[in-house]
Amino acid sequence: MSIEQNWMKTRVEIEAAIAQLPEAEVRQLAQWLENYLEDAWDKQMKEDLASGKLDKLIAKAEADIDSNRFIEIDRILS
Repeated sequence: MSIEQNWMKTRVEIEAAIAQLPEAEVRQLAQWLENYLEDAWDKQMKEDLASGKLDKLIAKAEADIDSNRFIEIDRILS
């Protein structure tokens, strides 16, 4: 069995197990997953920042700010 097939079997099993949980536990699991993904995102951003992957984007953003080439987020959201 390939890794992909094994993962799919595991994922399907996890989905089936979740479907058996009471709603309150599903909501707790959803919150845990959200926190897990946020932590993973934070870790990736820290790694990307430390490795220099974001340097060009940061430099461009700073240059745009210095040149007043930006739109405030409130204008975009309204």
